[in-house]
Amino acid sequence: MTALDGVQPYLRGCAWPGTDEMPYPRADPDDLARLPGDTVATARLPVSVRLELVGDAEAIDLAYATRTMDFGFRGTGAGTTFAVVRAGKLVDDQPALLGEATVRLGLGAESSDDRAIVYLPEGMQPIVHSIRAVGGTIEPAPRQPRWIAYGDSIAEGWVASSPKGAWPAVAGRDNELDVVNLGYAGAARGEIVSAEQIATLHADVISISHGTNCWTRIPFSASMFRENTRAFLDIVRAGHPDVPVVVTSPVLRPDAEATPNRLGATLDDLRVAMEEVTLERIAAGDTSLTLVRGGALLEASHLSDGVHPGDEGHRVLAAAFGGAVRDALEGT
Repeated sequence: MTALDGVQPYLRGCAWPGTDEMPYPRADPDDLARLPGDTVATARLPVSVRLELVGDAEAIDLAYATRTMDFGFRGTGAGTTFAVVRAGKLVDDQPALLGEATVRLGLGAESSDDRAIVYLPEGMQPIVHSIRAVGGTIEPAPRQPRWIAYGDSIAEGWVASSPKGAWPAVAGRDNELDVVNLGYAGAARGEIVSAEQIATLHADVISISHGTNCWTRIPFSASMFRENTRAFLDIVRAGHPDVPVVVTSPVLRPDAEATPNRLGATLDDLRVAMEEVTLERIAAGDTSLTLVRGGALLEASHLSDGVHPGDEGHRVLAAAFGGAVRDALEGT
């Protein structure tokens, strides 16, 4: 029995059972040894993990524990509060404390049928021990179609001002999807292990959005990236032959667009390779595959640090990428 048993029915965004060491894993806890260390490190953060409930309660009390105040490069945007979004509105936002504590969160005056979504202070690595209704009753919100969203730091939410502003979180709310965020900051280079793990998960729709870390962190040539993309899609398709898959090529990164990496590839070279592989598969008959060209979606003004979008940029991506995910799912 783990600390999560009492709140398990309310948890969303979790694809694998939690453990005491890794309560909200974003990679298979039984298969971590085959993943790169940077992927494992970010997979320990509960990105886009949340509680979802309905009911007429005025508030809820959450007993929790947090593990750290070290937010790294993402800063406080990694999450320092418990935030409640209901009927598209932020109805409460309370600071999280380091260590063991309890927080009371108002649920607003919306209809009892409206889904209340409680976002966690991801960066503080929280564990929610219990949830209790105040002034009424609550129950777990109905399940929604599951969306597996694989990507890098941009999918993880860098550098939105809070977890609820990451584009997968926004798109999940807007399109009524249970987003499972497999965004691995500094990693997500199309690792075959990740493809194998995705292939084993239940999924109603899948998105794949990576590439920038194949330009810089561990450089790929265009031909390497082309074949890696092909292999990644082959493995995902083997596990999900009929599930809609949306491939989104890398978004704008000004310092990388025309600058060759160590193996001679610019980010645009990698983008073209990803797009060509996807279009080849579509032409060969994969009618459940969709391509979204990412290069022209953002402008330099959307990039808060020159690489990652701020809140407005995440909203742009939520509309474009999330809209494509919704359309792909509705087309099945």
